[in-house]
Amino acid sequence: MSAEMHQQIAEFIAQKILRQPKRVINPADALISSGLIDSFSLVDLALFVEDTFGVRIADSELNANAFDSIEQLANLIASKK
Repeated sequence: MSAEMHQQIAEFIAQKILRQPKRVINPADALISSGLIDSFSLVDLALFVEDTFGVRIADSELNANAFDSIEQLANLIASKK
């Protein structure tokens, strides 16, 4: 997936969810299973993805199978375009 997409998602997570703007989040880093983001943050991330990338995320996709890494999330976005 595009490095730009990975960067946009990583920056959103670091700045808006974690409130640690200098934190580096790698595309393969575990987000949910590591406890980095919680279920409330997952909804914020899904809304960001929908608004930024113009895709619709189904409620059934809000889980660690689709959102546990930036790579997984980017693949989900690409499959919906």
